[in-house]
Amino acid sequence: MGSLDIPRRRLGRTGPEVSALGLGCMGMSQTYGTPDDAESVATVHRALESGCDFFDTAESYGPFTNEELLGRALAGRRDEAVIATKFGWEYDGAERGPLNSRPEHIRRAVEGSLRRLGTDRIDILYQHRVDLEVPIEDVAGTVGELVAEGKVLHFGLSEAGAETIRRAHATFPVTVLQTEYSLWERHVEDEILPTLRELGIGLVPYSPLGRGFLTGTATRAEDYPETDYRRHDPRFQGEHFRRNTAIVDVVRAVAEEKHLTPAQIALAWILHKGDDHVPIPGTKRRTTLAENLHSATVALTEDELRRLDQATRPGSVAGTRYPESVMHMNGR
Repeated sequence: MGSLDIPRRRLGRTGPEVSALGLGCMGMSQTYGTPDDAESVATVHRALESGCDFFDTAESYGPFTNEELLGRALAGRRDEAVIATKFGWEYDGAERGPLNSRPEHIRRAVEGSLRRLGTDRIDILYQHRVDLEVPIEDVAGTVGELVAEGKVLHFGLSEAGAETIRRAHATFPVTVLQTEYSLWERHVEDEILPTLRELGIGLVPYSPLGRGFLTGTATRAEDYPETDYRRHDPRFQGEHFRRNTAIVDVVRAVAEEKHLTPAQIALAWILHKGDDHVPIPGTKRRTTLAENLHSATVALTEDELRRLDQATRPGSVAGTRYPESVMHMNGR
């Protein structure tokens, strides 16, 4: 299978040029269903063959096993890929502990990621969540040192608030912010996105399909196994689920008119919102990958964009995007 001629985009003013859609690798190792390493590796290979070269992982995915999987998949093809990974927690074996972004811990985490990925450099290194116990200036300074050493090429933040982004960027340039952004999660549009554009920082939206809800195939929370994240996602539960299906109905209607899938419309919507967005829909199957990548070539009319925007106006989405127990770690 040859390249799909996926458009290219630059991550921020100073970041690397990548495919307009990346591949989120987390679900290959955890959270959604049963892992299938062989199919996941084949999906990474198919992505490269199709012109998708931006891969997102983290030490916390598994933990550790997702970086190892991606490292195996890219063995011998490292120079064809742009790899993003993340640090931010302590671990006791496979058990995740508290946040930790102390400089010495960042360095240990980077050495572990380099080893598991089988590479000598990390293209984008994110702080996974802001650690309030460590000044963001210390974090940015440490990553800046790693850049000077050649072990990291670009600095990123994940789920950071506007003030934190500004403070970090003043210490060492932030190339990209990764945060949730989709048709049903538009919190970045008020303050964060204007800040990014002012500073020349790119946006990498994760969960651009609303953890699968926007594909039109989602079921209620109780239908998923205990090991599936969606079992505990507030937006999949009870009355929230019923109300949120109204959003999917609009996406599905636009998709049917264009002979496309709801997923392709949801991804095309993000791409139309700015040429500084590079969403990373996650998948572990080649069939879904092909469907997602096709969205990079989908054109939406002004009327279609208006209908989609109206469906997700403020107050239209029911439920918080994370359980309350973890919402406090976002937007710090």
